Amino acid sequence: MVLLLAVVREITNSHKLQNMPPVRSVAVLVGSLRKDSFTRKVANVLIQLAPPSLSLEIVEIGQVSFYNQDLEVKPPADWVAFRDKVRSADAVLFATPEYNRSVPGVLKNAIDVASRPRENNAFNGKPGAVISVSQGAISGFGANHHLRQMLVFLNVPAMAQPEAYIGGANKLFDATDSLTNVSTREFLKNFIDSFARWTELILAANR
Repeated sequence: MVLLLAVVREITNSHKLQNMPPVRSVAVLVGSLRKDSFTRKVANVLIQLAPPSLSLEIVEIGQVSFYNQDLEVKPPADWVAFRDKVRSADAVLFATPEYNRSVPGVLKNAIDVASRPRENNAFNGKPGAVISVSQGAISGFGANHHLRQMLVFLNVPAMAQPEAYIGGANKLFDATDSLTNVSTREFLKNFIDSFARWTELILAANR
């Protein structure tokens, strides 16, 4: 009887494992290089809140050298490494501040490096999402939508809802960089859970 119960448990556990959703890797591109960046703090909260079906990793863009098409004959090592990181991810999440009503130059450069030449676009077909972060009330609206325009050309199906604009970011964290605003935490949890569902929907459609 004991042996029979053990076999039943093993079969049940095996069935559960087979029906568990796969863990999807998400490349997180943070558009701010500042050490105490609020955008990076928000990205770190999303990493903490992500459901088990998502594995988020910040892919650093500060070391990616300027894009110059002349270098494509023998691409710099940092280009190759960055392209490989993006290409190996199942999905991509962009977290950006707003500079002059657009995304920071460092983020635009990273996008150019990973997406060119066009036939080797590392972003192609990957589910995506955008979150903008600002100390102001406009919450990076301009950068958010400018980035969405880029994603159309990159063939990145971007999650439309919920839209994510985080304003007043300088008031959301304590001295240990912990998010103290409950409603913002709830919003970010809903955002990342929605992105998990969006990722599965797009990847299933691409099979």
